[in-house]
Amino acid sequence: MAKDASVQQAQLDRIAAGKGFIAALDQSGGSTPKALALYGVTGDAFSNDDEMFAEIHKMRTRIITSPSFGKERILGAILFEKTMDGEIDSTPTADFLWNSCGVVPFLKVDKGLADEADGVQMMKPMPELDALLARANTKGIFGTKMRSVVKDANAAGIKAVVAQQFEVGQQIVAAGLVPIIEPEVDINSATKAEAEDILKAEIKAQLDALPEGTKVALKLTIPSQAGLYDDLADHVNVVRVVALSGGYTTDDACARLSQNAKMIASFSRALTEGLNVAMSDADYDAALGANISKIYDASL
Repeated sequence: MAKDASVQQAQLDRIAAGKGFIAALDQSGGSTPKALALYGVTGDAFSNDDEMFAEIHKMRTRIITSPSFGKERILGAILFEKTMDGEIDSTPTADFLWNSCGVVPFLKVDKGLADEADGVQMMKPMPELDALLARANTKGIFGTKMRSVVKDANAAGIKAVVAQQFEVGQQIVAAGLVPIIEPEVDINSATKAEAEDILKAEIKAQLDALPEGTKVALKLTIPSQAGLYDDLADHVNVVRVVALSGGYTTDDACARLSQNAKMIASFSRALTEGLNVAMSDADYDAALGANISKIYDASL
């Protein structure tokens, strides 16, 4: 059943003004085997995609049901489509997150990256997006996330990436959801700082052109220049600016994030760093709690 307006407003207020960070639990088909391997679940534990996704759902369920995971430090969680369709303790995942954890549910909606051109990777086409958004509404999802990647300071490529993100973003807004717009800048790019300057200008132009009252969030690589995105965070159309860890270690990502007062974390790999399927519940909760504490402190 779709959520009511009071729930939508409570979730918006939480994302806009709450203390904490957004947990990224949205590894999809391409990144799932690597995430499972880091967690200690090797390829011989599953023989097809359904079994693989069952294993990642167990991993995510253990995270979400850990005593360390809750509204005190976590504002939201980004889910993969199959996780949204799954259940935790016999409750649909998004309902469990909000009603049991106080955590706002988001959904990853992109279908992966196109081949690199003009120094960027655009999003692949999403012909079934409207149907997915309609289903997300019935599942109690608040917002969405979609990722592109910038590899070089190529002005034409970056302009195209940002234009695509905002075009799809308005489609998501029209469906009653809040989009997280994520044009990642590769942390290994030789022109990372220059790319970020171009990216900021393109995002600002798109934000200024949005219809009045439109609300989006931004998910951006932690910038080379501390505070670069502060004025984007203050834009009337921006709910929140969150940071991706981009391959930095947890400690490095947190140190860099702490220099950006108006960004909060939305980490994936850094959140699960050091977790292993074979850990006892006590050791697992302690390790997850330590990661959450570091990320929370860096997000304040």
